[in-house]
Amino acid sequence: MSAKKGLNLTLKIWRQKNNKSKGQFEVYKISDVSPDSSFLEMLDMLNEQLVNENLEPIAFDHDCREGICGMCSLYINGRPHGPDTGITTCQLHMRMFKDGETITIEPWRSAAFPVIKDLVVDRSAFDRIMAAGGFISVNTSGNTTDANAILVPKDDADKAMDAAACIGCGACVATCKNGSAMLFVGAKVSQYALLPQGRVEAKRRVLNMVKAMDEEGFGNCSNTGACEVECPKGISLENIARMNREYLSAFVDKG
Repeated sequence: MSAKKGLNLTLKIWRQKNNKSKGQFEVYKISDVSPDSSFLEMLDMLNEQLVNENLEPIAFDHDCREGICGMCSLYINGRPHGPDTGITTCQLHMRMFKDGETITIEPWRSAAFPVIKDLVVDRSAFDRIMAAGGFISVNTSGNTTDANAILVPKDDADKAMDAAACIGCGACVATCKNGSAMLFVGAKVSQYALLPQGRVEAKRRVLNMVKAMDEEGFGNCSNTGACEVECPKGISLENIARMNREYLSAFVDKG
């Protein structure tokens, strides 16, 4: 069986020294890219080529390369994580592109995600929102209750697990015309609000997380739905509705 023909590509990549400098697109040529290689492997090839030419390699985020950590965050041809669906950038394969194609690669675009360098953005705003959510109360006195003794309806458990699938990649923010983080925050609120273990601090949690989200400069939700479409884990808009209900209830009780 003959080997698959390698792809010859033109890459239009955003280069930016830091968040204070002005960035610009730069064009690179790369040849003989295996259709079976991942998108990040293709960028590795390009960086090796640049290093061999004594040029500065392109900075981009990555870690597990298994679609778990949420580190990879590239805006590819106008879509977060590229032209495939239900995947992160590291799971995108070059067979999704055609020989001779021009691929435009950008960082996440959001005021709350400032560029650190090239394709790397600062997503620590998400960490601060989660920190604002605090903790759950757990009895560690020695008289702890076995987890299996706490009854949780199957439907609630499934919805909580679906919400907990969020990996915090930020694709929802990048694709939203308002730069909203409400799908992310809704998922983090929901994964606890649906379970009895999370109800103790539920009101304080939602108030603090929404406040932190607003302070970080994220936009509001206008129900476009692009976040759910582009989310690699398929997080549902229902989580935003649940967060809004939780917030309203907590706000009324506080008043």
